[in-house]
Amino acid sequence: MKEYSKQDLDKIYKERRKKLSDYMNENSLGCVVFIDSEEHRESAVAYLTGHANDCVLMIFADGYTILVPWDENLAKQYGHFDKLVPYQRYKNDSLEAIKALLNIHMNSHAHNNKVELPPYLTYPQYLKFIDSLCNYDCRCKEDGAHNFVTECRMIKDEYEIECTKEACRVGDLIIDEVEKLVKVGKIKTESDVALLIEKRLRENKCEKTGFETLAAGPKRSFAIHAFPGYTDSPWPAEGLSILDFGVVYKGYTSDTTLTIAKEPLTKEQEVQINLVQKAYNECLKLYTPEHTIVEAAKKAESIFSVAKRKMPHTLGHAIGLEIHEYPRVSPKMPLELKFQPGMILTCEPGLYDSEIGGCRLENDVLITEKGNEVLSHSRIIKI
Repeated sequence: MKEYSKQDLDKIYKERRKKLSDYMNENSLGCVVFIDSEEHRESAVAYLTGHANDCVLMIFADGYTILVPWDENLAKQYGHFDKLVPYQRYKNDSLEAIKALLNIHMNSHAHNNKVELPPYLTYPQYLKFIDSLCNYDCRCKEDGAHNFVTECRMIKDEYEIECTKEACRVGDLIIDEVEKLVKVGKIKTESDVALLIEKRLRENKCEKTGFETLAAGPKRSFAIHAFPGYTDSPWPAEGLSILDFGVVYKGYTSDTTLTIAKEPLTKEQEVQINLVQKAYNECLKLYTPEHTIVEAAKKAESIFSVAKRKMPHTLGHAIGLEIHEYPRVSPKMPLELKFQPGMILTCEPGLYDSEIGGCRLENDVLITEKGNEVLSHSRIIKI
């Protein structure tokens, strides 16, 4: 992966915040507040500053950015901001921090007293904010600045694409090794493969799994998301076994699912894996700027409906700092919403049956100007 200097990253994060400050000026906002805590994780903080979690972030109309982190040392190492104020100065109270910093900085960095609060505040929390910030025109909107940041995150910039490609590269290394070890009988249980993933991702400078690894042998692969994620049951075994995992590199996750079909297979199992492969092949062709997201989703539905089968989940979803981001590849998306260059979404058709087990094939797809680039290389493996 390309090396990015601190100056490179400073520029990237400033460009992201510039989009938000432009939006704020267009909509007469003086300050936008983001809060990341155990009660609500807010990925916009990482998107706008590079700091991971547990903080208050305030961005003013002129772009001036104040980060109030719980972990000051971590923020200094990874964060990109104009001013850092330790959370402890305000007794780790987000409301007290916001009130004090608005009083100090609002007049010099904004043209009005309008403050947009996070839409995820509970009603009692919102009332406390309104009461304490009575000198400010506070608003809390579902379709406001926070939603604007979500829409910005839909189109990945160069750095985000590079990070996701690296996560997919490491994921591919793991998939190739899993296939090799399965074929020589060195992976025997769901725990074996799940723990292998944990070890390999860290050996390759990734941070964590994108979500709890789902390794389900034939007795559990009927579940879309097996519970628990993995056990000490045989994996793979005769029939259909599923492995769904992601790895995180510099905050950005991959998301892949492979199916291992261990012979002998029944006729019904053969039909099921062939249907999933067909849906994947046909739908992937529609992941281009010429097609709407609804077109791809309905294509999967039509392929399965001919065989009188129904997929119980959407065809895919965007990925990034979170495992599930906007948009979903679903018939419920706006009819006019097309795949756009810079989007990274999964294509993951799947079918599940309590008797014959499940099959899912999932890869991560970057939409390009001319079509798409498949970043990961998961597959249906027959052994």
